[in-house]
Amino acid sequence: MKNKNSAEKWKELCAKLGQDFGEGDALNLEGVLFLIGVNELGKGKKKYKKDQKMELMHIAICTVLEPLGYYEFEKYDAEGWPHFTLKEKLPALKPGQQSVLMKEAVITYFENRGFFEEVMDEE
Repeated sequence: MKNKNSAEKWKELCAKLGQDFGEGDALNLEGVLFLIGVNELGKGKKKYKKDQKMELMHIAICTVLEPLGYYEFEKYDAEGWPHFTLKEKLPALKPGQQSVLMKEAVITYFENRGFFEEVMDEE
């Protein structure tokens, strides 16, 4: 069970997050990115305006792509929102390839935070 492939990890991640933070249904990529953005912002669960939700998604995308060298954390603004600098332009990818890149980056984000060890301990 230790050597799960990316598809298995993705399915497990979405199911667990949906159970913990959704209404029991597995989350999609956008839902997972939103949770990462909320986590990185550090202000907890609250109502966010539409533009703030988009900012949270941007925070998540920058955060998960930072280890790949695409973004670099710059600073927190006066309201505590993180800002990033684009370091390397993302390659031109087809939509399916973009999805794979993002899912792999999200899996790495959660691996680096011990998520999959915790899930294994629960089994």
